[in-house]
Amino acid sequence: MNKVTIWHNPSCSKSREAMNVLENNNSQIEIVKYLESTPSVSQIKKTLKMLNISPRELMRIKEDIYKELNLKDEIDDNILIQAMAKNPKLIERPVIIKGDRAIIGRPTDKIASFLNS
Repeated sequence: MNKVTIWHNPSCSKSREAMNVLENNNSQIEIVKYLESTPSVSQIKKTLKMLNISPRELMRIKEDIYKELNLKDEIDDNILIQAMAKNPKLIERPVIIKGDRAIIGRPTDKIASFLNS
């Protein structure tokens, strides 16, 4: 059985679709409702390394809070990470973690291949 962690937002259709894929793949799922149980700065940094992406690539840049915080021109990765830790709505979803690897589960069709690799 695959043990995976998902940063999940139950009100997001893509996140719910990802949960269905995980359940259909007989995964042992640890659900982190990241809007309620916000990942720390260190958790976000660790996850970024697993994803092999920049902080901005993990951000939902169309969120109002992104514009309100004027993050478009921010070049300091640490400030972007801190913004996500303080405002988890900025974190792209769903993030799926398996062992020392992670993916953003969009589109959801890439989740099954990630789980089986």
